[in-house]
Amino acid sequence: MDKLDSQTRGKILRSALKHFAECGYAGASVQAIVDAARVTKPTLYYYFKSKAGLFQALIDWAHDERYRLMCEASEGVGELSSQLTEVLAALFEFINGNRSLMRIAFATAFSARGEIPAEIRYVDKCERNFEFIHALIRRGVAGGALNKTYSSRELTMSIYGMMTIKVMEHLLHGKPRLTRRDAESIVQLFLGGAAVHR
Repeated sequence: MDKLDSQTRGKILRSALKHFAECGYAGASVQAIVDAARVTKPTLYYYFKSKAGLFQALIDWAHDERYRLMCEASEGVGELSSQLTEVLAALFEFINGNRSLMRIAFATAFSARGEIPAEIRYVDKCERNFEFIHALIRRGVAGGALNKTYSSRELTMSIYGMMTIKVMEHLLHGKPRLTRRDAESIVQLFLGGAAVHR
């Protein structure tokens, strides 16, 4: 986890990640988290205020780091196909190295009411990340690279959906590892379509 303000905070987050990933939110105990991190409960509460605050920090990291990587990957890349490939490849590399974190992020998005605390916020960051891809697609439509038969939102849902299914397959099975070739294939299928053009 990059840019942590202290080693102690990082130890707590790593311990929490392991426990939340293995036990879910309700099953992970603060005592088990602090014991594994070798800190006290007051230390945890100093950094995160509550168990929910600790969980929120992990969710924020999952979404914020992906957003940062998408921004970085698309910088200075000209055409849409290259931008999308670089963005997906960067996301896939992050997901390969942070499988437990991404499992928590996905589980949060699909959790039942009451499964996680009501104060946990993630929808705004999910939408921000989606809108990043949407902005690339809108520019592609405006520049004539994409078919105007479909709305930019429909087109974004298409590539975002393909990417998400690939990620879900990886999270469910752990293999195959997500690769740059996967990113290229998704972009090629999205841009070229599967139909034979006559």
